[in-house]
Amino acid sequence: MTRGTGGSGVVRGRIVTPDRVIDDGAVVIEDGRISAVLEGDAAAAAVAGTTRVLGGPGLLVLPGAVDAHVHAFSEPTETFDGATAAAAAGGVTTIIDMPYDAGNPINTAAAVAGKRERIQAEARVDVALHGTVRPRDGVRDIDGMIDEGVSGFKVSLFETDPVRFPRIPSDELLEAFTVMAARGVRVGVHAEDGEIISALVAAAKAAGRTAPLDHNRTRPPVSETTSVALGLEVAAAADVRFHIFHASLPDTVTLVTEKAKHGLDATLETCPHYLVLTEDDMDRLGPFGKINPPLRTADHAAGMWAALADGRIDMVTSDHAPWPVAKKGFPEIFDNASGAPGVQTLVPIVVGAGYFEGRLSLLRTAAVLATNPARAFGIDHRKGAIAVGLDADFVVIDPAGTTEIDEMRMYSTATWSPYSGMSFPGLIHSTIVRGEEAYTDAAGLIAEPGDGVFIGRGR
Repeated sequence: MTRGTGGSGVVRGRIVTPDRVIDDGAVVIEDGRISAVLEGDAAAAAVAGTTRVLGGPGLLVLPGAVDAHVHAFSEPTETFDGATAAAAAGGVTTIIDMPYDAGNPINTAAAVAGKRERIQAEARVDVALHGTVRPRDGVRDIDGMIDEGVSGFKVSLFETDPVRFPRIPSDELLEAFTVMAARGVRVGVHAEDGEIISALVAAAKAAGRTAPLDHNRTRPPVSETTSVALGLEVAAAADVRFHIFHASLPDTVTLVTEKAKHGLDATLETCPHYLVLTEDDMDRLGPFGKINPPLRTADHAAGMWAALADGRIDMVTSDHAPWPVAKKGFPEIFDNASGAPGVQTLVPIVVGAGYFEGRLSLLRTAAVLATNPARAFGIDHRKGAIAVGLDADFVVIDPAGTTEIDEMRMYSTATWSPYSGMSFPGLIHSTIVRGEEAYTDAAGLIAEPGDGVFIGRGR
């Protein structure tokens, strides 16, 4: 059997469906899709009637995670191979890859098509793609990228690099959003104010303030919230489906939810580093804690957990940025690359610190890791839930185990983690993609390059 066609059999365990938890259930898989979700005698009969049983009694079976924020090509050595190996080991069955590829931003239909070809050769789990827009004349390529199947778009309100990661001026933003609105596709923004940040960075450098915490001080909360407000207003004017990537502040959550109350289809995400790390970790982490937006206070983190639990935050993503250690080794904080690897640790942190430590229900955990990102970016016709007709994607978790974050077991080419040395309750028992095991705790990584397939937007 070709792995890309999917497997058949039964997955047994405590099944987390979109609306309830089946304590001793079974999911029947046929040709890589879910054909039935059973409980009671029917579940027992399905288990008895097959020769292939995955999972087991007492194990948690959640939908495979959909990480909607992965930068597989910001560092050229990573590629889909490294990012999706880490995804498989971390319970992520679909990544949505970001468009800011080094040397080749994904801003044309041809670039999308070329990246799709790489999925066929390199990906170990399934992959959807975001596109972006280049300044000045990029709007003309939006329709072509949508026709090639991008799930959504990301544009930046902050200029990291004029070619790879440019700021899109507000007039062009409105034009782009209007085209995207007509096609019904969601667009998200990196929301930071470059004028505020540039002035503060310049002042810090002039004064010799270049310690790790100075990164945080030069990106204060107002540098995020003013940019979020701009994005929301432009999105509302265009009536586009809108998203805030990597929100770090409860005030950002308030801005988005208030705008949504007035009719804007707006979603937002946060990331594990804004939940379990704080600015107090900067002295310990040094450049490995340099992320944009920066780590915030413990009070901010508590507020983000509360918003995640009550539904104001839609999803958690990794913002996986696989910089090698060499790009994190400079003594002055501003000289280091921003971002951290995280696709392998996304599920263990959210399940462990969220569900097992009492901050999230099981249903909410499945929603923020799988159902909501799949729905927001239009791949819920195949991904995001344990439901009949969808792909048989699961992460099976052993509640009795513990995840120790060990850099020696990281599959990303980055070979480090800001969570190194931390531990979380629960252990990934196996990752299943379209009915086939991609990773097990016992065997390690099973999926091979080319096992993953491209997932195009379904609506």
